[in-house]
Amino acid sequence: MGTERQYDLALFGATGFTGGLTARYLAENGPDGLRWALVGRNRGKLEAVLSGVEGLRGSGVPVPDLLEADAADAVALAKVAEAAKVVVTTVGPYALYGEPLVAACAAAGTDYLDLTGEPEFVDRMWLGYHQQAKDSGARLMHCCGFDSIPHDLGAYFTVAQLPESVPLTVNGYVRGGGQFSGGTYHSAINAFARARQTMAAARRRREAEARPPGRKVHSAPARIRRDPRLGGWTAPFPTIDGPVVRRSAAALERYGPDFSYGHNIVAKHLYTLAGGAAGVATAALLAPMPPTRKLMLKAKSPGEGPSEEVRAKSWFKVTFVGEGGGERVVTEVSGGDPGYGETAKMLAESALCMAFDELPETAGQVTTAQAMGDALLARLQEAEIAFRLLEPAD
Repeated sequence: MGTERQYDLALFGATGFTGGLTARYLAENGPDGLRWALVGRNRGKLEAVLSGVEGLRGSGVPVPDLLEADAADAVALAKVAEAAKVVVTTVGPYALYGEPLVAACAAAGTDYLDLTGEPEFVDRMWLGYHQQAKDSGARLMHCCGFDSIPHDLGAYFTVAQLPESVPLTVNGYVRGGGQFSGGTYHSAINAFARARQTMAAARRRREAEARPPGRKVHSAPARIRRDPRLGGWTAPFPTIDGPVVRRSAAALERYGPDFSYGHNIVAKHLYTLAGGAAGVATAALLAPMPPTRKLMLKAKSPGEGPSEEVRAKSWFKVTFVGEGGGERVVTEVSGGDPGYGETAKMLAESALCMAFDELPETAGQVTTAQAMGDALLARLQEAEIAFRLLEPAD
């Protein structure tokens, strides 16, 4: 980055629900002498967040500075990007509000992290800013929460247990319990409303993005089946996590000459899967129509989130079955509240990893496995997100 930055990291969106949890985590777990700032558009709300974290700070973690910036104010965002080594944002829906900050970081050579699970936004940002970020040295990293760190690093961890230089297949199976915040709900509804734009951005990226030379990366066959070992029925889970894993595989030769990944959800009963599919289909049908979308968005307000008691009871487990070279392994990634407590932890540890750890040289839009790999894996294990080898290879 050439010159020394004023801040190690800046947290944009600190006054939101997940942003506030991330600020608390950094205050409690940041390194001594952390130079950081909380960024938002409302000074009064920033001061309220600051008062909430002051008593939580570890002995060597300084009080963060407060910076005012609006998501649409390019000049203010440029100043934030130029002042920080790493900028972290929780401000969504990202398809509506996220691009100006990505643009500012790509121009300033500043590392950028977010929590998006919106495929359209990720693809559009690759199309618009990947090359500029490569030129400036910025690392643009999306999906740094439950979407998609447990899946991306879980597949990375699984591949490390398998033979090298052979075709590999990994399937991930997601289970969990918890609630989502108003911000996540709004992002999901807006994503359903923008299905046409999502498909168009994906098509344009496929046409423009180079394939890994001499290697193949693709999806595992999709199927619905009962698996007693997993405790229920499995079905394809069409979230952004699968594409993220496959992009890591395309970037890293350790995934072998021919790699396939399948992303699945697990439910105890078949009717649970059917009900979930019906709910998604209904949202996809109603969200594109402005009157019904408006009503749907009123059901939950941004900034709302589950109580501390509900979050304490929430959990997730992702089981991975990896096969290759005649060997089979089973691994598991598990933790607590996936949507908020663990997401804030993952985002904060990713930011600290980017700011302080020795990492591979990368630039442009990158994945967490590609950019941080072993360093982030070690941080998350230290932070009590479990990565376990359940069944080693014979």
